[in-house]
Amino acid sequence: MEYRTLNNGIEMPVLGFGTFTLEPADCEELVAEALKEGYRLIDTANMYKNEKAVGRAIRKSKVNREEIFITTKLWPTSFPYEKASKEIDETLKRLGTDYIDLLLLHQEVGDIEGAWKACEEAVKSKKVKSIGISNFSTESIDKLLAHASIKPAVLQNECHPYLQEKRLREYLQKNDIRLMSWYPLGHGDASLISNPVFTEIGKKYNKTSAQAILRWHIESGIIAIPCTRNISHLSENIDVFDFELSDEDMKTISDINRNKRYFKMPMFVKQIAFTRGNINFNDQV
Repeated sequence: MEYRTLNNGIEMPVLGFGTFTLEPADCEELVAEALKEGYRLIDTANMYKNEKAVGRAIRKSKVNREEIFITTKLWPTSFPYEKASKEIDETLKRLGTDYIDLLLLHQEVGDIEGAWKACEEAVKSKKVKSIGISNFSTESIDKLLAHASIKPAVLQNECHPYLQEKRLREYLQKNDIRLMSWYPLGHGDASLISNPVFTEIGKKYNKTSAQAILRWHIESGIIAIPCTRNISHLSENIDVFDFELSDEDMKTISDINRNKRYFKMPMFVKQIAFTRGNINFNDQV
């Protein structure tokens, strides 16, 4: 495993396992397998409703808690300050842990200032080690930075070779915020994974196309959290630490950017964040 240093000095694995869309039973089995394979970064969220499963898998794994980096997220319905403070405690109970390594605000809507204050207090009380944001625009980050006493350590966003987000990455580098990519393999898009650029690069290093794509993330300074239900893909995705892409490879990949987005976040936020009202995140197995 390789690590990146966050702006608060904490080391974070560059590659993890994402649990978006995983039902609790599958989630528990796959997280346990991921930990066996050597993954040490596990990403979940209140909204995924599989935090309890993640917690069970971690405890069953017998891997020391200190070796595992847990990321989870607060949903906008919990953003008012008082609710956010309470939800952080509930999240800890669901995960069955004394602290969260990285806590993110899941969307750029709702009482962001109140939720961020609750996150900052959680850092001060050592319930949370690092805090950040997910699916935020640079405009929303600027607003947050204007009143934050603790700077976000991470921004989690969609990013992959078809959506390279070069301007966003420049902005984040300037502000010393790490980019964490969901959908690093383009949501499994065959046109991306089978792109001749990656098949050729994969052959060059005796690797698969997916491994070449994940290596691009790592060498671009991006933390990647691919999700898979396939055990063989789980093993394949982490086998990316024994080769490095050349400058020529990186340039070739840079040229295939299409600004292609697989997930339409604004519509998702409108349909989910404000239409479900108060969500009981404890209602999970």
